[in-house]
Amino acid sequence: MSIYTELPEGVTRETMDVDVLIVGGGAAGLSCALHLQNQIQKHNEDIFAGRKQGEQIPDQMIVVLEKASEIGAHSFSGAVLNPRALSELIPNFKDEGCPIDSEVKKDAVYYLGSDFSFKLPITPPPFHNEGNYIISLSKFNRWLATKCEEKGINIFPGFAAVEALYEGNKIVGVRTGDKGRDKNGKPKANFEPGLILKSKVTIFAEGTRGSLFKQVEKKLNLRAGKNPDVYEEGVKEVIQMPAGTVEAGQVIHTLGFPLSKSIGGTFIYTLPGDKIIVGLVAYLDSEDPLLDPHRELQKLKTHPFLQSMLKGGKVVAYGGKTLPAGGWYSMPKLYGDGFMVCGDSASMVDVQKLKGIHLAMKSGMQAADTIMEGLAKGADFSEAVTQGYEKRIESSYVKDDLYRVRNFHQTLSKGMFASMPLLALQEISGGRGLHDFMKIDHIDADTTEKVVDVWGPYGLDHEDNKLPKPDGELFFDKLSSVYLTGTMHDEDSPNHLILKDGDICRSVCEPQYKSPCNHFCPASVYEMVPSTVEAGKKDLQINYTNCIHCKTCDIKCPFENIEWTVPEGGGGPQYRET
Repeated sequence: MSIYTELPEGVTRETMDVDVLIVGGGAAGLSCALHLQNQIQKHNEDIFAGRKQGEQIPDQMIVVLEKASEIGAHSFSGAVLNPRALSELIPNFKDEGCPIDSEVKKDAVYYLGSDFSFKLPITPPPFHNEGNYIISLSKFNRWLATKCEEKGINIFPGFAAVEALYEGNKIVGVRTGDKGRDKNGKPKANFEPGLILKSKVTIFAEGTRGSLFKQVEKKLNLRAGKNPDVYEEGVKEVIQMPAGTVEAGQVIHTLGFPLSKSIGGTFIYTLPGDKIIVGLVAYLDSEDPLLDPHRELQKLKTHPFLQSMLKGGKVVAYGGKTLPAGGWYSMPKLYGDGFMVCGDSASMVDVQKLKGIHLAMKSGMQAADTIMEGLAKGADFSEAVTQGYEKRIESSYVKDDLYRVRNFHQTLSKGMFASMPLLALQEISGGRGLHDFMKIDHIDADTTEKVVDVWGPYGLDHEDNKLPKPDGELFFDKLSSVYLTGTMHDEDSPNHLILKDGDICRSVCEPQYKSPCNHFCPASVYEMVPSTVEAGKKDLQINYTNCIHCKTCDIKCPFENIEWTVPEGGGGPQYRET
């Protein structure tokens, strides 16, 4: 919630009453809206035609709030799409112009040593992608939004939800953030107060580490008895290759190089138009305080296997985000009085297969089915009704997919090679392994160790922590990469990255940990500069206008000293290709 809420004299917030409020215009939120409208339409047609008995449902005002300047601008993913949920939502999706880049035609998995590569003779089952599609999630979500708008659904881009509204423990709507405040929080000439949106039911579909749902789950204790959530950080680039050099439809995963102190892997997808996507994902419960996925992605491209593949290429797009990795046992309670939570906000990602889009879509659709149940009961969205959503999840392939890998992250965190026998046992036993409900006894912030304990006394100078020389074609420093995201924030707006105690950064974090935020942030938001308080030391400077909304800082700061809050609506990356 923003700390700037005071309104100028004579200014009040407008209140709007809506029926269904969806916070987040990603795959989960848009699928919820579209499926709900389709179900209402079908219900009313069946009543009119006499195919079923009952009352018609009056027009519902369905509103989707999206903090980005437009749908898709903050959408970022691998992305290989399992079309199962899409086929249910829009059976003729190809005829409807769904922006599919390529059907997956080939799969392969390689192990990369420092200067060699080894192709696994058999592609492990989790890496089979026959029948799946390579897509751009930003393009896909834009297309989904057009389908919603064709059905009369109201989409409000540029509106960031900053506060949930309660009556007791019942959620009755949200407040959106103000626009036009200066960096000190004072209203400027173009000031616009945020809206009060009152709703009968609210769906949280904000994506990873949803900033609003994070407040809700804490207030309502929705993770009681659950594993804490843990996360992975992913970065990727889109590389334009010379004409006629790329066979589209290939999906390649690699293990090994360049990650040495952290668990993770890479993905390579080939697209029509001679483009190659290269990405890297790293576990954020790493002990390494110098973990830097952007640097590791640049190092990946120095490997002979990648060098031969990328010769003559030029990076044309870049981005980064986090994804929830805790899985089934980290999922919060999914419902409450007046609300439900879907998709990545509810930890619905199959981290073994690195797939969550179809699960986000299906969960949104099942939230819509639950809303239909509530509408049939006179717009009753009490817990007695919304609990039906969790039951629907448990009887669907959302549970099938997540339950099968319910202990995967916990096991792989033990180390790539140490975990292999245990993962094989899980594959045989349907996800159980040696014992079930494997606990996660940490949050990612707690796992970070001091530099000297991980790297020795010269950690920053270690060869593994050097960035390959940027050339502006295939290799980039972070600031140059951020430019490719199109990120924009009003420079005269409040800093949305709240530093709780700068003394910790200066006196403990920099000397002992070498400021992990300076490394793990994929966008050069954090920088240590000569201290104005204590000679010979360094202070943390926050370049918040670089922020690409990945939220790693909110997750991985070893002192939990940074809180990511929602910036002014419309700010952030402007993804087009991701």
